[in-house]
Amino acid sequence: MKFHKEGYTSLAIVILFVFIINALADYYDAPASLKWFLYILSALLVVTILQFFRSPIKRIVPDEGTVLCPADGKIVVIEETEETEYFKDKRLQISIFMSPINVHVNRNPISGVVSYFKYHPGKFLVAWHPKSSTDNERTTVVVKNSAGTEVLFRQIAGAMARRIVWYLKEKDQVKQGEEFGFIKFGSRVDVFLPVGTQVHVNIGDKVVGGKTVIASF
Repeated sequence: MKFHKEGYTSLAIVILFVFIINALADYYDAPASLKWFLYILSALLVVTILQFFRSPIKRIVPDEGTVLCPADGKIVVIEETEETEYFKDKRLQISIFMSPINVHVNRNPISGVVSYFKYHPGKFLVAWHPKSSTDNERTTVVVKNSAGTEVLFRQIAGAMARRIVWYLKEKDQVKQGEEFGFIKFGSRVDVFLPVGTQVHVNIGDKVVGGKTVIASF
């Protein structure tokens, strides 16, 4: 387990805040009960940041025939739908909701070449809202594997998430299971697969990014 690089700024802000409030409490000789409350609050804030930005170390063996889950969380959507941005036809959509307590590292579901990437500014509807896939701030990534199959996956900001981070661009060669981005404080990732792809998860399943096989070709 390691601390993710996206959390350094947040951790520094929290530590500075904790230092200031405790220094003020000492300077003004606050009652012991208030000091203990501030100590406990300080510890909780630091632990919260440490757990949110935790980044498990994973050893992944790529498999061309499978689609790995791109994020930790819960399966909230499995349905055939019209994908209107890139494919403009019917696709199988699988969506993963990430709560604030989940690991928020996003991982490539397949290996291949990035054939399309676009960032969309937008709203901050709750991540499970039906229109969050099309109205919220989001990124869209399409990766084509060696067999020519394309998979689209989309980072979607939620009501709390105000920063989407990505580490790839068009024509990049990516590896299954490696990090492609990070979303802060609750969010969602959608995956769009060819219709007829075999699905290995169900609605409500808890899944692990880079570990759970959500589908196979």
